[in-house]
Amino acid sequence: MIRAVDVRSALAELPALEGRSATTPADQVKAAFAVLAPFRDGSVFAGRFSGETAWERHARGDELVQVLDGAATLTIMTAEGPQSLPLSAGMLVVVPRGHWHRFEAPGGVTVLSATPQPTEHSTSADPRGA
Repeated sequence: MIRAVDVRSALAELPALEGRSATTPADQVKAAFAVLAPFRDGSVFAGRFSGETAWERHARGDELVQVLDGAATLTIMTAEGPQSLPLSAGMLVVVPRGHWHRFEAPGGVTVLSATPQPTEHSTSADPRGA
C-alpha cells in the first residue's frame, strides 16, 4: 500500500532521548525513533536525541541521513582513519555500506534516515579492530 507520511506528526508523538550514550539500552533508543515506512532492505526512521551514539554499521547497503533540526557531528571510520562531518538542519549525508559511524549531538538533533538492516553496534573506541 502506498501512503504519505507526516514526519512532523510522527516526531510530535516521540519523546526526545536526552543524554544518549554508547551504552544507552536499546529499548530506550528504539522508543525515541519512529519507523515511518519500509524502504528497500530496511526502514525510514525519524527521531530526536542529544548526546552520542555507539558506533554502528550496515552490511547490506548505504545509509542516508538528513538532519531535520539541530546539529551533530557524524564521524565515519575510513581506511585513512576517522572523518568527522559537522551537520546542521537541512544537510544530508550518505554513509557508505559497511563503514562504522557515530553521532555526537551535545545540543540535540532530529534526524531522518533510510537505514538498511540489520545494524551492527560497537562501543569500542575504534570498532574497526573489535
